[in-house]
Amino acid sequence: MAAGSCLLLLLLPWLVTASHSPPGCKIRITSKGLDLVKQEGLRFVEQELQNITISDLHGKEGQFHYNISQVKVTDLQLASSDLNFQPQQHLVFNINNASISLRFRRQLLYWFFYDIGSINASADGVHIHTVLRLAKDEAGRPKISNITCNASIARMHAGFSGTLRKVYEFLSTFIVTGMRYLLSQQICPSLEHASLVLLNSLLDTVPVRNYVDEHIGIDYSLLRDPSISTDTLDLDFKGMFFPRVREDQELENHAVEPVIKETERMVYVAFSEYFFDSAMLSYFQAGVLNIELQGEKVPKDLEVLLRATFFGTIFMLSPSVDAPLRLVLQVSAPPRCIIKPSGTSVSVSAFLNISLVPPDRPPVQLSSMAMETKLSAKVFLQGKALRVQLDLRRFRIYSKQSALESLALFSLQAPLKTLLQLTIMPIINERTKKGVQIPLPEGMDFTREVVTNHAGFLTVGADLHFSKGLREVIEKYRPVPTTTAYPSSQPAEPSLDPGSL
Repeated sequence: MAAGSCLLLLLLPWLVTASHSPPGCKIRITSKGLDLVKQEGLRFVEQELQNITISDLHGKEGQFHYNISQVKVTDLQLASSDLNFQPQQHLVFNINNASISLRFRRQLLYWFFYDIGSINASADGVHIHTVLRLAKDEAGRPKISNITCNASIARMHAGFSGTLRKVYEFLSTFIVTGMRYLLSQQICPSLEHASLVLLNSLLDTVPVRNYVDEHIGIDYSLLRDPSISTDTLDLDFKGMFFPRVREDQELENHAVEPVIKETERMVYVAFSEYFFDSAMLSYFQAGVLNIELQGEKVPKDLEVLLRATFFGTIFMLSPSVDAPLRLVLQVSAPPRCIIKPSGTSVSVSAFLNISLVPPDRPPVQLSSMAMETKLSAKVFLQGKALRVQLDLRRFRIYSKQSALESLALFSLQAPLKTLLQLTIMPIINERTKKGVQIPLPEGMDFTREVVTNHAGFLTVGADLHFSKGLREVIEKYRPVPTTTAYPSSQPAEPSLDPGSL
């Protein structure tokens, strides 16, 4: 038993490391970003509290009978509020010393006097304490999994009008006490529905597994529950591309895990080499990293140079010297991304086959050369799309058949590089122009982006901007209710003893 325990202790660090899969994409929201979310969220909370539905209130005390109906919130003053991180998975939202103005219809009977009209009431010293727990749902999206809420009202006043105003002010304790009870009972159910239903419908817009184009897709599922410190909220996404012909493919991540230390901007997004490598591997497996040029598509200057280079071979083919040329460029292995503090580059190995295609005769291969290229990559964020602009930096060709042919190909190096820059690179950059969406909810975009390279990963620091309000997005994706939206509060006859409240 002792030996087994020792073995388990020795293996425990390895098991913990093995179970922690590094993210290909990591997002950090800082306290500055949370302040912006609070401003937009506060407007949303105001709208939700204004829609509170309060049950009718009726009762009697001796010869005093009352019925209160058509209660509506007319105004809210949320003077003091704050939204904070609470380790390990919680957000805390507090509203202090708020006031809520109400207007409702009264029907009052006292002895033989009957009166109807409206009453204006004010709830002061409203305190709301809400704790939201964030978690990863089954689909891999961030979700509000639980909410705890406490609400209290310190004071409530009601103003009466009409001929019996003095009598009603004396007896208003019963009405005010009941209304205070009903209002306090409705605040938390309203916020629970707003969080667990409406805000979660907003989080449903976070892309998890989407197609990028007709060839590849992206998996943005969360690897684990969100991690919250006192100043930050971190989200670890898989960040893995996949070919659409192999959607169930899993690529193990051996890249460096992104580490975000900055907190100056509202949000930081980090991408490891794994993120880009999986994209290039997916394109390679989809069979789209090859280009064929034939006949008139081959640039004339290059055609003349190629015919001069292989003049002897072409001469032996007479009378088919004027047969069209065909160039087939095919990537031979998945390209690799290298991220360094000095910049980002992509290494590509390929074959270039040059052939003549005489009419009604089999193609005649003139040369098969190997190519090694290094592309510089400019990564930038625009709106909510990550885009890459590639530029050819280094280029080398050589023959695998003989050193003599490699020497003969030396004169082709410059024109072939020009061919790649003018013909091939625009095609590649056109494919990367659309970019890939970052996993943020609809209605949120980035501004003032700054890209910083590190060893093995890069980070994009930015500020957040709400291009759409929370209400606008939520109304667009609001679930169709099949039952009551949130539990309607139907309390028993309220106690008319002010001390019990």
